[in-house]
Amino acid sequence: MSERIIKIAFVVSFGVLCLVYGVLAVLYNLFPAPQIIEARGTAIDLAQYWRNDLSLEPTRHLVPADDPDRVAYHVLRPDLVPPGATMIGGLAPDREKLQGVTLYDELGVEIYHWSIDYEALDVDGEGEENVMLHGLLPFADGSLAVTFDNGNVIARVDACGKALWVTPGRFHHGVTAGDDGVIWSWDEEILVKLDAETGEILDEIALEADLIEAKDLYGVFSIHTVENPDGITYQGSAFHANDVEPLTRDLAPAFPEFEPGDLLISLRELNLVAVLDPDSRELRWWIHGPWFRQHDPDFLPDGRISVFDNRMGLGASQIVVIDPKTNEWEVTLKGSDELPFYTWQRGTHQILPNGDILVTEPERGRVFMTDADGEPIWIREMVFDAEQNYIVTVALQVALDFFADDAFACAGTPGSQ
Repeated sequence: MSERIIKIAFVVSFGVLCLVYGVLAVLYNLFPAPQIIEARGTAIDLAQYWRNDLSLEPTRHLVPADDPDRVAYHVLRPDLVPPGATMIGGLAPDREKLQGVTLYDELGVEIYHWSIDYEALDVDGEGEENVMLHGLLPFADGSLAVTFDNGNVIARVDACGKALWVTPGRFHHGVTAGDDGVIWSWDEEILVKLDAETGEILDEIALEADLIEAKDLYGVFSIHTVENPDGITYQGSAFHANDVEPLTRDLAPAFPEFEPGDLLISLRELNLVAVLDPDSRELRWWIHGPWFRQHDPDFLPDGRISVFDNRMGLGASQIVVIDPKTNEWEVTLKGSDELPFYTWQRGTHQILPNGDILVTEPERGRVFMTDADGEPIWIREMVFDAEQNYIVTVALQVALDFFADDAFACAGTPGSQ
């Protein structure tokens, strides 16, 4: 009997030790917790997206549509449609290539289409079904700088999609132009400055090494951490860097507290928007919130900063504008019964000179424009089928004469490519 009790006690003790270790493994990311979590995630991913990975249907890029009877382009106020053309980038399932950018005129009629051959830009990559065009920067000659979520490159392609240059790296989210022919983007959690003409990397700023550690900014940046006597461990995606925008000379007079070339950055997981001096690596301004899991902050000509406030998990997104001199803020656009507005992730916006707001709503698969008072002007649904839209990642308004007269000459004749 005593021997049996000893065996039972051993088994119970071993079970308790396993339970305790399992809890500690999850809390401190110890073996085998990461491996089990990764294996479970892979199994769920394969079950959900096998049609996508077999190139049968781009299910990784599809979202439920609100209305099976929706129209692709609905103009609610024709008298308020501003002059200019709209560029929309993301999935292009009815085209030659799955990734693409389309240019529409004021009437919503297609002017031109860029087919982006991701597999030609990244021959050893994930394949076009498993990446998503996200960053988009047009040039007057008809070329585009582009980045891809889950991709391995940043590239500049001509009007017919031919690569002018390709720079390897895990570039993601937006790509924006600075003065003197440079562009900025994020490579994982490293800010990268590139030559727009050649793709050469001119400078890099590592978020952890060059800012947090070098400048002792743990209090500003280190929220998702586990502290112990030997140091700090960041938990999961501790930052989710998702935008960088340089302050250009044209806009600099509106921001006397900053300098031309300063960088406006967004870190979603910290609800943090900040302005950084890229030369000294000093922060000139920062604030956590009032937004929640934001994207796409922009410098505005009136000296304020606008922010795409996703409000992840709260059911309604909005556009917030803040004055960095006083930190006073206001909501300039929120959803309504007429135009619900919510995307729990991704999202871009553009406030036009007349106050109109162009919004990309990825998780509804649509782009829309409102006036300054939030009244809808037009809505474009990115229709895939009766029940689904495809994710759209970015939209830009450009002047009708933005592109040079011969910008699309490589296509032979004007029109779609």
